[in-house]
Amino acid sequence: MITYFKSARWGSLIICLVLPYVISGANVKDYGARGDGVTDDYEAIMEAARFSTDGVLLFPAGQYRVTRTIRLNLSRVNISKVEGVAGNSTILMEGPGAAVLVEGTHDGTALPATVSKMTWSKEKLFTIEHIEIKGAHPKADGIHLKKLIQPIVSQCLIRRVKNGICFLSRNRNVLLLGNQIYDCDGVGVYLDSVNIHQININDNHISYCKQGGIKIRHSEIRNIQIVGNDIEYNHESASGGPASADIWVDCSKGGSVREGTISGNTIQAIPHPGGANIRLSGRTGDYNKIGLLSITGNHISNQDVNIELDHCRGVSVTGNTFIRGYDRHMIINTSRNVTISGNVFDRNEDYFPESVNALGGIVIGQGRNILLSDNIIEGGGNRNGTIKGAVAITDSREVSVNGCHIQNPEFSGIEVANSVNVQITNSLIQEDKNPGRMSSGIHLRGACPGTRIHANTIGAGKQGAIVNNATGVRIQGTVFTDEK
Repeated sequence: MITYFKSARWGSLIICLVLPYVISGANVKDYGARGDGVTDDYEAIMEAARFSTDGVLLFPAGQYRVTRTIRLNLSRVNISKVEGVAGNSTILMEGPGAAVLVEGTHDGTALPATVSKMTWSKEKLFTIEHIEIKGAHPKADGIHLKKLIQPIVSQCLIRRVKNGICFLSRNRNVLLLGNQIYDCDGVGVYLDSVNIHQININDNHISYCKQGGIKIRHSEIRNIQIVGNDIEYNHESASGGPASADIWVDCSKGGSVREGTISGNTIQAIPHPGGANIRLSGRTGDYNKIGLLSITGNHISNQDVNIELDHCRGVSVTGNTFIRGYDRHMIINTSRNVTISGNVFDRNEDYFPESVNALGGIVIGQGRNILLSDNIIEGGGNRNGTIKGAVAITDSREVSVNGCHIQNPEFSGIEVANSVNVQITNSLIQEDKNPGRMSSGIHLRGACPGTRIHANTIGAGKQGAIVNNATGVRIQGTVFTDEK
């Protein structure tokens, strides 16, 4: 192609020869692959992989039907990249197992001294890019990655498989960037019984995966960043299906997940009984296996529970927007050292037609060192529980609620039962609806030694601004108002 343009500096006409961008590599069609969606192209693809000399396994436009896993053992083949033509190169997996399995030999850590010469020469930065993988077998998966360092999966579409991208054994320094993982019967991104340090899951769409969007199960994970993704509708849609979550960390029977961030994502769903947008499930009797995690700057909405923390330690939930937690916005169970700050738990009327019954609110049970500060909580309550507050604190200790605005609670604003050293300060609890529904601003019951209620502004509920049926509570400096 010849292009003409005029130089602004010299005023002369310049002629340029522009060559089309061509990807070189082992073209699977040169080795007999048809790409017609009918022929089994497995043998031709493996032949191309075996004879590749420049490191690229190239899939031109076409639909490549395979009945066995394309297994790339990087110590045996000279492949560092699988490349397709975006939107036009499809691997149709009609057998069980992964469509593509990439296997290295890295048994070390991320320390340079543990990386072998084999890994540096043949296995680093393995990349899968611009490929669509479509399942046509109930046990077909998308991509499996095993014993790799610095692998990259970028701009791929994976759909109608069981699990989208799975990690096996151990991997280091992983990047998942800009992929579409869609309509899976299992999990979108699955880390099952693996050891991974440094994994970034960024700018992907992960949606309609019935058993979870991102699921980490019984794994040893450090330094995980889940940033800038759309993670939506990952649940079993059929009635009676299993509970799931858009992001689910499960260390209940082994493993640990620490040092990470969930930030800047949109995480929402169609509500499902037992479902959660984010669920962190630690080990009974041990706080320490899930923690040092930040959940910040996300939009989280439209599920039975928006965030559930169980047996966690060291979690920061800051600067998020929440709406439509059908059971609760947050449940914190048997966890410690948790801060919930600067969030908006909203009840925007545009999202609440008459058919929507999502009360929301926050429940803290058997917690220790929990800080709620500077949150806005609109509505909230628990219709079925004995503790009905928009913020409900039970059997806990060292819990502070400071500078929060709780507006129009369904029942009481804050309810405290059998908890030690609870501090409720500088908060505003009131309603502006007429007739009002708030039973009380603060309701206390049971043994609550060391509890202090100080410098709050509280509206008059049906039973009173403060209903104190507890022992060990000190109330001072509170302003009571009946203004609507």
